Amino acid sequence: MMSAQTRRGWFAEQRHLARALAMQALFEADFSRRPPEDVLRRRLEEEEFPEVAAEYAGKLVAGAWEHREEYDVLIARAAPTWPLEQMARVDHNILRVALFEMLHGREVPIKAAINEAVELAKEYGSDASRRFVNGVLGTIASEAAERQGDGPVAQEEP
Repeated sequence: MMSAQTRRGWFAEQRHLARALAMQALFEADFSRRPPEDVLRRRLEEEEFPEVAAEYAGKLVAGAWEHREEYDVLIARAAPTWPLEQMARVDHNILRVALFEMLHGREVPIKAAINEAVELAKEYGSDASRRFVNGVLGTIASEAAERQGDGPVAQEEP
């Protein structure tokens, strides 16, 4: 039997895998113009993933895709010097996944969603990606917190 700490670590690993899988499906959908749900389904058929990760990836893909126009407005406002069409697609899709978790997922604390996005940016993005992703998400989180009267959101240094 797993200890509570071991179980939490295993669950966190599954969520990280799901986020990476969701980002990759959204990234591929951007290039192939295929629905991201189809891309994800194909990936899940080609490679075996734990059920927990596959289910959460499906939720992330569906949510990020459904709200992509809303998220793109937020991203463009938070990063005015980087037009969306010039932004690295990896970064763009990491941001979409994180924004779904931050704004609509409600299962993950905002700070954890930001930290996970920064980890994905370190893994899959360029050298500048982690700072960019952290800055954009921090700006959006702070603006949302101020609108709700909670004050700025503290974020860790990348």
